[in-house]
Amino acid sequence: MKKYNLIVATIITALALSACSYGEGEYGVFLSYDGDLEDLSDYKTVVIDAQYFDKEDIEDFKEQGHEVYSYINVGSIESFRDYYDEYEDLTLDVYEHWEEEKWVDVSSGRWQEFILDILAPDLLDKGIDGFFVDNCDVYYQYPEKEIFEGLTVIMKGLIATGAEVVVNGGDAFVTAYTDEGGDADDIITGINQESVLTSIDWDEEEFHEAAADDEEYFKDYIETYADEGIDIYLLEYTDDPLLSMKIRRYCKAHGFKYYISDSLELDL
Repeated sequence: MKKYNLIVATIITALALSACSYGEGEYGVFLSYDGDLEDLSDYKTVVIDAQYFDKEDIEDFKEQGHEVYSYINVGSIESFRDYYDEYEDLTLDVYEHWEEEKWVDVSSGRWQEFILDILAPDLLDKGIDGFFVDNCDVYYQYPEKEIFEGLTVIMKGLIATGAEVVVNGGDAFVTAYTDEGGDADDIITGINQESVLTSIDWDEEEFHEAAADDEEYFKDYIETYADEGIDIYLLEYTDDPLLSMKIRRYCKAHGFKYYISDSLELDL
């Protein structure tokens, strides 16, 4: 029995190692990282919160052949942002699981102007290649015409900058936009989808394999838009080597980039 177990373990390890080579170092998401960008040099494309980095550091990093995307939160606002007090009156409700964050009324012209005329230009001035746009899921939380139209203004405005626009999640909004006859590339160049093959147990603070119906739904969603020429990225949470292997094999089969994290903090 011990010999059998050893053989099985050896086979599993070999399969995992063979799968590891695809896509490793292509893409990394480090939203909580504020250290030296040189420490991210193993990754060709990185997502950071560029609000906390200097232009010179980003430009130096890009000169080494890296791509830099910046986090931009269009559908909610965190209490630690230096602009929180100015726009707190536009907030709606507390963001579940993130107590320091609230959904924001994207139908407000004031908020749209802030995103498109202040925040996005400030990030572009730092030399980023594109935006990693978070919380278009505000439309899932508040599926109202005004919210949809507000997001449309914001997303089209970001596309108009000429930068890459990768939406993090946002499936309800993207699907609604295309169902109404719009083209996906009117509003995005890419989709970063979290937890396609993994799931998060928020109560126990544990990671698991995704439920079969959730996995099927998100695979159908990202594969549909991949067929339309939209770039696809997966952000998965697990420390399970077998599940990690499954993610890598799926991404290799479809030509998707991915990042696997063992922490929701998304630090290095």
